[in-house]
Amino acid sequence: MKSAALPEQGNNGRWLGFGPCLRILPRVMATAPAPLSVSPPHAPGLSAVPAPQHEPGTRLLVGLLLVAALVPRLGVFFVNENLFGDAVVRTELAERWLRAPHLITAYGDGAYQFGPLHMYLVGAALSVFDREVAGRVVSLLFGVLSVVPLFALTRRLFGWRAGVVAGLSFAAWGMHMQFSTTACSEAVSLFFMLATFALYAEGVDENRFLPLFQAALMLNLACALRYDAWMYIPLLTGALCFSSQDRVVSLTRAVGFGLVCLPFPLLWMQGNELMHGNPFFPVAAVEDFHRNWAKASLGAGSNVRWRLQQLAFWPGIALLTLSPLVALLGMTGMVRAWRSRPDTRWLVAAAVLPAAYFTFRAAALLTFVPLGRFTVTQVALVPVFVAFGFAGLVGARGGPVLRKALAGVTALVAVAVPVAMGLYTFRADGPLQATLRPISPTSTNPVALMQVAKFLKAEVAAKGGAAALDIDPNYMDLQLAFFSGLPEERLARVRWDTFRQRMREARPEVLVRFDGGTLAKDAGVKLEERSLVLDGVAYQKLEGFTAPLHVYRRQP
Repeated sequence: MKSAALPEQGNNGRWLGFGPCLRILPRVMATAPAPLSVSPPHAPGLSAVPAPQHEPGTRLLVGLLLVAALVPRLGVFFVNENLFGDAVVRTELAERWLRAPHLITAYGDGAYQFGPLHMYLVGAALSVFDREVAGRVVSLLFGVLSVVPLFALTRRLFGWRAGVVAGLSFAAWGMHMQFSTTACSEAVSLFFMLATFALYAEGVDENRFLPLFQAALMLNLACALRYDAWMYIPLLTGALCFSSQDRVVSLTRAVGFGLVCLPFPLLWMQGNELMHGNPFFPVAAVEDFHRNWAKASLGAGSNVRWRLQQLAFWPGIALLTLSPLVALLGMTGMVRAWRSRPDTRWLVAAAVLPAAYFTFRAAALLTFVPLGRFTVTQVALVPVFVAFGFAGLVGARGGPVLRKALAGVTALVAVAVPVAMGLYTFRADGPLQATLRPISPTSTNPVALMQVAKFLKAEVAAKGGAAALDIDPNYMDLQLAFFSGLPEERLARVRWDTFRQRMREARPEVLVRFDGGTLAKDAGVKLEERSLVLDGVAYQKLEGFTAPLHVYRRQP
């Protein structure tokens, strides 16, 4: 059915595969009664307010949820900065692709450890927006739209009120606010993953293959964005083997779905085989990085302490970022759904099994270092079960007063936690702020770094000058280069193999050194209290900047 609320899709939309995904919108906005598998609207405990006799207009509900998701994200959009999720590197790679557009076929063809689809999307945005904004606009668009498939999925499984609760919980999710306002790929990838789950649930529930075909297409696009989406191909395919009492139907679904999931992975593997001699070259590169990172992180510390931290990582991220009550209600709902709703077990498995896999690698094998952004797909499924967990907790035993009290406190805490965390980490430096910043709604670079970046932008980039940058052990030199406003040809970066050549060609008048960086260990560098000599060229230290950054100007 064609919806008058949607614009006609152009050829580009069809080529990128957005057609099936956007068709979720008219399905969600249909006013037909919910399917039989959905909980009846009068299920006790799903809301503190008595349910109306009929479901409100779904267009209105979706519209309100979109506004609820947009407002807080738009509020932090104008103050957030590209920091985590390799946001600046992705933007720089997208800039290179835009200068020479081509089909990226392998790791070494311009995407490296990142998904090629993100390069295309950010590259397209760069043709319209400034480099500091382009990738963030892409994330904001997909981040806000993610509430639509989330509502569709939850409404189908548990009813429209549960869908509203899930959408509001998602709207207040602090970590996702950061992902939606920086140029990383988590918000974009999550949109396609939630679209996959919503279409998958529709196909199984209505016993139709077309939605499953569309779900597989969405999963292809998610795989073209992030490698962690690849594990859902065998997981969801395997779940279809148990989706019906008719074994022939189940196996037919599984085989068909699995085959339609394969085009991008097979083409990407073929490209890496031809270029690097290994179809899994990107995965191997990422694995090696994490294995070495885990060894370095352990150091001389206690293995027992490290293992315990990793065991608590996934549930801890849910508790900290969704807020404790929302996370606990969602986890309770997962347990209850596994026991009493066999038709939802595939979704519980989609949340739990990947988390268990990465936890095992981090805690038992010591070959993986988890980060908050790696949990996004699993944590995003917790809100689906919040209303169901609420109903199980107070539905049978609690009266209206208890339900209202618990609903009110849950909503208050869900808003208060991200607000408090965002204010605490906003343009503030310190050990605890640095720990919380990757999962905070606000993403701001260290104050000392941005001070140097503004100096380079105003005093070097604006005057046609050049600068040399040291390597920071915490990768802050990447941030500094990005926010300096200097083009690549006017930067000499120790991180590049061409550093000495760039120094001769660009003759940078400003040099930035980091405490613990590489320059101080370079054989061609002589460092004294207020001077630095690099290959015979003298630089004098400037006042007004704060460690760990030190700024020098070349002497005549």
